[in-house]
Amino acid sequence: MSLYDDTVLVLKGYEDQAELRQAYLDHLDEHPDGLWKSCHAGHITASALVIDPEGGRVLLTLHKKLRMWLQMGGHCEPGDVSLADAALREATEESGVSGLSLLPGGPVRLDRHPIPAPCHWHFDVQYAVVAPPDAAHAISDESLDVRWFGYDEVPKVADTSVVRLLEATRARLAA
Repeated sequence: MSLYDDTVLVLKGYEDQAELRQAYLDHLDEHPDGLWKSCHAGHITASALVIDPEGGRVLLTLHKKLRMWLQMGGHCEPGDVSLADAALREATEESGVSGLSLLPGGPVRLDRHPIPAPCHWHFDVQYAVVAPPDAAHAISDESLDVRWFGYDEVPKVADTSVVRLLEATRARLAA
């Protein structure tokens, strides 16, 4: 199965945000290159919130270009076989944490947000990954800092997209 086919399959199965999901599918129908950074009308991205459920905390990155505390994530690459693989790869690369595992159940939520030119939109498929106990992290080339935050600290440092991702992740953990 190709990354494109996996993406369409994941999105068609995602019911929680039907209107936004349809915008993703419409984007892919209109832009055959809609998975790739080269698509300036916007492109699909994959991200993952790194969580430590036992410690009640999340690992966020201070994004070098945006200067915002965000979950790990980024662009799909030709070697990615699925969105889940892309999200896990990005989380591992940007956090420096080895041994991350995807939270079962597929994407936690979707988020579409504007980005600076030349592209216009990121259609972000957001996952959550669980860090192993005592995970050691490192700052990547894409980050100014990487830091653990308690669940209650996230709204003080991150935007509403990250807060909503954390809320959805915590609901998934409680289910």
